[in-house]
Amino acid sequence: MIKSPAEVELMAEAGRRLAAVFAHLDGLDLLGMSTLAINDRVETFIVDELKSRPASKGQYGYGFVLNSSRNQVVCHGVPSADEVLADGDIVNLDITLETGGFIADSSKTYLIGSAAAPARRLVRATEEALWKGIRTVRPGATLGDIGHAIERHAKRYGYSVVRDFCGHGIGREMHEEPQVLHYGKPGTGLTLREGMVFTIEPMLNQGRRAVRTEDDGWTVVTADGSLSAQFEHTVAVARDGVRVLTEAPAHKVAN
Repeated sequence: MIKSPAEVELMAEAGRRLAAVFAHLDGLDLLGMSTLAINDRVETFIVDELKSRPASKGQYGYGFVLNSSRNQVVCHGVPSADEVLADGDIVNLDITLETGGFIADSSKTYLIGSAAAPARRLVRATEEALWKGIRTVRPGATLGDIGHAIERHAKRYGYSVVRDFCGHGIGREMHEEPQVLHYGKPGTGLTLREGMVFTIEPMLNQGRRAVRTEDDGWTVVTADGSLSAQFEHTVAVARDGVRVLTEAPAHKVAN
């Protein structure tokens, strides 16, 4: 689970390139675009502009470079030409990228057009919960500290934290140890050490935390049809705290 300083730097380069993908998306008007068109745009940018590999395409038999999870879709939504983003939607775009033999993983939930206040509140709280978890990361902290910070913030807003999916170690492989739960008790679980690299990716629901998988075998939705949002970063445990490998330079975390 421990990466050498040289390996962390290689992962940081993958993270910088993935941050560039989201910066590219931030500059687009997603209203009226199909999720398949976004997928194709991202693939072209990763391959042609960044000279990198979309790490999700072909993994576990998946045929696309991203997951597009709209409204009540919690995660693993499949891009489609028939799914066109409409005014008021929210959509999470979950993207991975490999360069230099190492993988970065990140996701962001976008507000489409004039999203209603409850949707905006959910999206804002979910991003805040991610950063609450990130700010607990340092040598000597525990995985339980991360989960506790996230769940406590979600509960303040009256939201539930999805427990069926979690963050994960990452490096040369997409999914490595440890598993990073988004709920827990402080001081419990694995103790963090410098050189660990993993994702934190909380999914918050407006309603209950229960989810179900649709017939395509990929798309996970809220069981009660409520909205769900997610944010994700790849982070490294640094000597003096945390290094967020997939964040844009303008959003550096304060340790």
